[in-house]
Amino acid sequence: MSLDSDSAAVASTSRDWYFPSPPFIHTNSNSTKFPKYPRRFPTNPRPSQHLPSDSRQPFGGVSSPNSLPPFRSASSSTSAPHRAFNHERLRRRVDFGRRREKPQQNDVNEAIPSVSDGVSRRRSEVSSAVSGDKFLGFWGNGFNVRWKMAFFVAIATAVFSSVVYQNFCLHIQVNELQEHISKLEFTLQAYNLSDSMELISSFGQQSDLHSKSLKRLALVVSLTLLSMPVLAFKYIDYVSRSRSSENISEEVSLNKQLAYRVDLFLSVHPYSKPLALLVATLLLICLGGLALFGVKDDSLAECLWLSWTYVADSGNHTDSEKIGERLVSVSISFGGMLIFAMMLGLVSDAISEKFDSLRKGRSKVVEQNHTLILGWSDKLGSLLNQLAIANESLGGGIVVVMAERDKEEMELDIAKMEFNFKGTSVICRSGSPLILADLKKVSVSKARAIIVLAEDGNADQSDARALRTVLSLTGVKEGLRGHIVVELSDLDNEVLVKLVGGDLVETVVAHDVIGRLMIQCARQPGLAQIWEDILGFENCEFYIKRWSQLDGMHFEDVLISYPDAIPCGIKIASLGGKIILNPDDSYVLQEGDEVLVIAEDDDTYAPAPLPTVWRGSLPKDFIVPKSAERILFCGWRRDMEDMIMVLDAFLAPGSELWMFNEVAEKEREKKLIDGGLDISRLVNITLVNREGNAVIRRHLESLPLQSFDSILILADESVEDSAIQADSRSLATLLLIRDIQAKRLPMVTHVQRGSFSQGSWIGEMQQASDKSVIISEILDPRTKNLLSMSRISDYVLSNELVSMALAMVAEDRQINDVLEELFAEEGNELQIRQADLYLREGEELSFYEVLLRARQRREVMIGYRLADAERAVINPPSKSERRRWSVKDVFVVIAEKE
Repeated sequence: MSLDSDSAAVASTSRDWYFPSPPFIHTNSNSTKFPKYPRRFPTNPRPSQHLPSDSRQPFGGVSSPNSLPPFRSASSSTSAPHRAFNHERLRRRVDFGRRREKPQQNDVNEAIPSVSDGVSRRRSEVSSAVSGDKFLGFWGNGFNVRWKMAFFVAIATAVFSSVVYQNFCLHIQVNELQEHISKLEFTLQAYNLSDSMELISSFGQQSDLHSKSLKRLALVVSLTLLSMPVLAFKYIDYVSRSRSSENISEEVSLNKQLAYRVDLFLSVHPYSKPLALLVATLLLICLGGLALFGVKDDSLAECLWLSWTYVADSGNHTDSEKIGERLVSVSISFGGMLIFAMMLGLVSDAISEKFDSLRKGRSKVVEQNHTLILGWSDKLGSLLNQLAIANESLGGGIVVVMAERDKEEMELDIAKMEFNFKGTSVICRSGSPLILADLKKVSVSKARAIIVLAEDGNADQSDARALRTVLSLTGVKEGLRGHIVVELSDLDNEVLVKLVGGDLVETVVAHDVIGRLMIQCARQPGLAQIWEDILGFENCEFYIKRWSQLDGMHFEDVLISYPDAIPCGIKIASLGGKIILNPDDSYVLQEGDEVLVIAEDDDTYAPAPLPTVWRGSLPKDFIVPKSAERILFCGWRRDMEDMIMVLDAFLAPGSELWMFNEVAEKEREKKLIDGGLDISRLVNITLVNREGNAVIRRHLESLPLQSFDSILILADESVEDSAIQADSRSLATLLLIRDIQAKRLPMVTHVQRGSFSQGSWIGEMQQASDKSVIISEILDPRTKNLLSMSRISDYVLSNELVSMALAMVAEDRQINDVLEELFAEEGNELQIRQADLYLREGEELSFYEVLLRARQRREVMIGYRLADAERAVINPPSKSERRRWSVKDVFVVIAEKE
């Protein structure tokens, strides 16, 4: 075998390869696998003549059907099938549906290494054969050395040229093989892409069928769910009609039961309406999304989002094109409009309800240490005024008023009150004091004082309501921080209220206070003004405080220890905190004792070093004689029997009490006996009954009006429910009495009081008022101001004094013990004394010196009124300063009842 034949065989190797197109193999797992490529070679290879016998095997040294052929076995017939193969690949890339077989990538990958191995083995065999031939030829002939060397060089040159040529041919073959491999890889990628597209196409067709079935199912489900409520209502209506046709009267129809359950759910659960609206919105979105999914090509999530947009904004459905989409979108938009209309109504109702709750005073009061007033009456204005004055030193306070009235009406009435609140805030709330929930709404457990006002109207009903209110207050689980001040109308009900309330309750009987004050003022003209100064917070009032520096001092020294206050009692710790008014001078203050004083405010006084006071002697041992009096009662009160008993204790023997009213005489006796009065046991007074109408002049003219020492015009029981009507009646009676007195009494040329001319009718009435004292009971403070300016009545007592007493007890409950003793039949009381009991005419004395002289009579002097003054001075300043006194002056003292 020659080198040319070997090189030609190597060069033709690239034309001897043939790779058929393998078919696809489909498995059960739907995956595509490619079979190995079978290697095909020429059937009649030309063996090399110069190679050894062991090298004449197929390329690669392996004798097998799949071995490589010799290099020179290539023929021109192999190129045509190869070109046909290339055209066939092109046709298959264009039309994928017509191909039958596909090559597998694994066979291609296996074929490439086999070719490379064959080339390498053929190169080694050629090299071995050349070496063997050279060796045998060189040693077989007997050439000489020179020719041998030439021959050896020629042989070496030929061998080298053959090797170079063979390497060049191998390099060309390798390039052709690499190019062929690239074409095969490109063809394989095209086959894979076409297969993937077929799979995607088939999967898309299957998914389209599945999607269409799902859309149909979604549309059917949405329509079914929409029709279910209609069918349910039709069924309920059918069942209800069938039951009614069967005359089953015992059973309620099914639709009524369902309506009742719905109403019960909406009324019991506070958040039922928003919850129902939320459920309806979600159902509309879900059903709308399913319906849109059935008529659109979008996904379910996208359809649900579109459904929400249609519900939220009805204008979003304008881009719908198909008729089905438009019908569904319009339906969803219509439902969304209904949903948002209902939501707007709920929100509007909630806001209106909240504002209405705030307007009507239903919100909770978050306060503490406030004063709580329960109820509404004519005394509320005066009570608020006194509380505002009391809180002025603290910079204002909080007063909460709760009554069964509209909050706006209460605030409007309070705004009309003509006084300055001085920093005090008044909060109004609507509610009933009999309901614990309403009491908690005003923070009743945190209030420092609770005032229960009596209602205007029947006394027994008012006291019964006050009793139920006290029961409600004692039932508060959190307990009460402050005390309860209860205003009662009848003295007989006081015991029952204290029994229920226990130590928490302090009572103020309005009728009893007014009645006793009227009696005291009738006996001592000008005393009402003093009581007004003491009870109100505008001037001086009672205060109780402990001063440790006074321990061990006698009460006589304590009296002159306060430059800005007047001590009038001791709260004795050893007696359980009992308050003793006007104690003995020898009493020594012990540890824990507190001093009761009259001062302007609780922070305006303090004890000071004892001053040097000259103790004088009384001008004479004078005892005020008692003389018989004649008193007239115009009108009838519920507590008439109590007033009669008090008068019998105060008046001198032989006194007369005339009662002029419209109550029949027999009925009067029955009422007095029912009230607990035994007429036969009266000692100092005699009852004289006259029947008539106090507003009719001829009835009044039948009475000896000019002969009475005191006339008390009472708010009649028949009209006491209306303050305006009662005050109008009292005012008419006052004017008639003063006119009759002015006509009967002799005229005087000097008008002692007032600025009215003596020829006027008011001037004549003022002259008549100098002869007798008229005390009028007025319920409305506005009427009281009118009468006080005209000065035709000595003084007017009204509910304002009761309000002052309530405010004082609310600020300090200990003061109630002091007031009860001052109003009682026994014990100490306020009295007005003439100056000649303590000094001589023109004598110069300080107030401290006069005070010590009054101690010789066992009296506590608290003030004075000069002869030319209209009002008394309580707790006078500059007590150590001397001044000249007149016997016409009067002094105000606390003394034991005579």
